[in-house]
Amino acid sequence: MIKAVLFDLDGTLLNRDESVKRFIEDQYDRLHQWIGHIPKETYIARFIELDNRGYVWKDKVYAQLVAEFSVDLTAEALLQDYLNEFCRCCVPFPNLISMLQQLKSCNLILGMITNGFWKFQMDNIKALQIDSYFEVILVSEWEGIKKPSTEIFHRALERLQVRPEESVYVGDHPENDVKAAKAAGLKAVWKRDKYWEQAEAEYSIVDLQELVAIVSEWNKNEE
Repeated sequence: MIKAVLFDLDGTLLNRDESVKRFIEDQYDRLHQWIGHIPKETYIARFIELDNRGYVWKDKVYAQLVAEFSVDLTAEALLQDYLNEFCRCCVPFPNLISMLQQLKSCNLILGMITNGFWKFQMDNIKALQIDSYFEVILVSEWEGIKKPSTEIFHRALERLQVRPEESVYVGDHPENDVKAAKAAGLKAVWKRDKYWEQAEAEYSIVDLQELVAIVSEWNKNEE
């Protein structure tokens, strides 16, 4: 019987690609006085390239941008702007709230495990207005350990007081989410992502709404 559903954040609940595009366009417009000498399309494209889907932290991204384009702002100032303003540009994937509501109505316990910096990730979670749905939220900076370590999954399950076989993890990364969750003993659902062709999950979904039927079917088969 499935008792708990845990989620990744970026690329799973938060549409990070669209959020980054919205933010960097907004940053360019707000800071036009200092970066307006760079063509807008060039600034956006280069940021996205250097960002590497979030796997390069923004201190390095902005240091490179400042050096390449002779920006009359420090990399530290641009980074602080990112930290302060990104949450205003968060874009959820479709059906996020309704999916969480339906899972809660089925008496399922919800949790989240995300890599990243505590305040930044919590600001984004609150911007999506989903923090109240989760019994536990583990952020790697705060925990001192990150995915794909199985320890962070076990830590979340301990706090939720459920066993691995009673739990499902939903994420977009084939290694950090799917493979790591299965190694920790959880069932895994892959939120399909254009950047990877496949993942070794029990199920894959395109729309978050599909998850409700999957979990219901699992529990129906175990009655």
